[in-house]
Amino acid sequence: MDARPTDVLLVRCSLASPDGLADAARRLVANAGWPATLQRAAWSAPAQLAYVYLQLTREQAIPAGALADLAAQWRTLCPQAEAIDVARLQRALDLAGVSAGATPRNHYTVETDPREGWADEIERWYAVEHLPGLAAVPGCILAQRYLNHDSGPRSLACYDLVAAEVLTTPAWLTVRETEWSDRARPHFTNTRRTMMEVVG
Repeated sequence: MDARPTDVLLVRCSLASPDGLADAARRLVANAGWPATLQRAAWSAPAQLAYVYLQLTREQAIPAGALADLAAQWRTLCPQAEAIDVARLQRALDLAGVSAGATPRNHYTVETDPREGWADEIERWYAVEHLPGLAAVPGCILAQRYLNHDSGPRSLACYDLVAAEVLTTPAWLTVRETEWSDRARPHFTNTRRTMMEVVG
């Protein structure tokens, strides 16, 4: 049944407005069929995209067939949603940021497929330098990276931030502009970067 190890179920959809998003996300968690909590619900006005993360209480092998059921539930709970996609995420890294405990206002995602032959190098770059470096930037609350078992892109790095402006601070830019970053980043493909507002 193509069951894959799953820590988080991610619901992505096109959404013109965040009205009702947080409430729909909470109701989805209550009816998901697995013990779970709402990790976050976030929305991007420019992209008109919503991301809802359901954190399972423990890693489970979730079959692919369960994703369609969850998408159908979301369609009922959030009828204004379009282009609904549900993916199984397996946690690769989970680092508390230097601003852990603060209230997140923004959620930033970087989704990408490593170019063929570069997956291991990009994995090391994220684990050794990039994610720890960004987690240490003032204003970063949480830095995580997941492997997407379904619709992709394969790698999803995400950051909870006290404000969107954290991305323009000298500390954040210094981490982005290392020699290793300059070697790794050109081998990202199908890359999507999205800044969102946390709504739940």
